[in-house]
Amino acid sequence: MVIRENLKTKFALISVFDKQKLNYLCTNLNLHEYSFVASGSTGKQIRDLGFNCIDISKITKSKEMFDGRVKTLNHLIYSSLLYKRNDKKHERQFNKLNIPNIDIVVVNFYPFEKYLNRNKNKELLEMIDIGGPTLIRAASKNYEYITPIVQIEDYQKLVKNLNKNNGKTDISFRKKMAYKVFNQTSNYDKIIAKWLHDKK
Repeated sequence: MVIRENLKTKFALISVFDKQKLNYLCTNLNLHEYSFVASGSTGKQIRDLGFNCIDISKITKSKEMFDGRVKTLNHLIYSSLLYKRNDKKHERQFNKLNIPNIDIVVVNFYPFEKYLNRNKNKELLEMIDIGGPTLIRAASKNYEYITPIVQIEDYQKLVKNLNKNNGKTDISFRKKMAYKVFNQTSNYDKIIAKWLHDKK
């Protein structure tokens, strides 16, 4: 499914619960010649908006499992997110995989805090996001090469930076976005930990 020439194509991986401004994001990434990789419902919406999009399951050759609890956790996805672009050994190993070279990762989390505030305790466990934080943390660890975006309000900043740098982002922007990721994942986990501690 993933052909060799895709290794030379710019890809954005998108996996978002809140799909606000998804059309704005995809339209502008498309203008900079990015192709899309996405999970389940995100991929469907991207295609409904008129864009081509590769489903993650086509890359991993694994269907979503357990009602969507397992869909992005796969070594092929994380190979693309974590290999060092300036390391010849890493590059040789990656090229053998024949998978998309992911340059941008856009994720927002299941809204645990919103459900907590609404006292929807029966649904709270399902609102603990596993795949989203894992994807965006991996991208952030590799911020020297990959742009992580975790907040919808940063879509416009991303587009502005792409416009400024001929379709790529600069290291200063990527580092700033990585900081936001680790700050947000830390706060997200604290809220979940407090709920579990206080849970009767």
